[in-house]
Amino acid sequence: MQFTSTHVAALIASAAIALTANAEAAALDQFKSFVAGTKSARGEFTQQQLSKSKGGKAAPVSSGSFVFARPGKFIWTYQKPYEQLLQADGETLYIYDKDLNQVTTRKLGNALGSSPAAILFGSNDLEKNFTLSEAGERDGAEWLTAVPKAKDTAFEQIGIGLKGGVPVAMELKDQFGQVSLLKFTNFQRNPALGAQHFRFEVPKGADVVSQ
Repeated sequence: MQFTSTHVAALIASAAIALTANAEAAALDQFKSFVAGTKSARGEFTQQQLSKSKGGKAAPVSSGSFVFARPGKFIWTYQKPYEQLLQADGETLYIYDKDLNQVTTRKLGNALGSSPAAILFGSNDLEKNFTLSEAGERDGAEWLTAVPKAKDTAFEQIGIGLKGGVPVAMELKDQFGQVSLLKFTNFQRNPALGAQHFRFEVPKGADVVSQ
């Protein structure tokens, strides 16, 4: 059989489709493996709103560190450009603003359900709250999209980029079309954490406000 240019084009197209399908499957496989096999983790992050501010200036970059243990226990620390702490012990969420020396508390309840935090900190039953679909390869990572099934969530969709079996980035698109990008580095899976690691202690002199 003699191959014509049409045959070659068809073969190339078929190969491209097959490669894309394999890449997409890799994203879901990595994500499901991460969720099933990661009880706890720690690492560092940067966070930036992608849309530029007035005057064309890029939005400032926030940075900090995180540690979590499933389900619902985490310490998310903003270090720059200002200090703020979000901490949950599985029952209560504490938000500490260092400049105001104020702690805001609220019941964790089902608040994690359809929020971006559920991807990292929630239970393993993510498909109960999200519709997962493939998003292909971009910037050296395999991506998938998580759309909250609840209608009252602040986020329209969440993009998750994975490489080497762990999340390296998340894109958060809210109901107003604003997109924030989180990038993760120094991601450590299943570090040893003590039983009291997530116990919150109110800083000396801080005001406590319950919501």
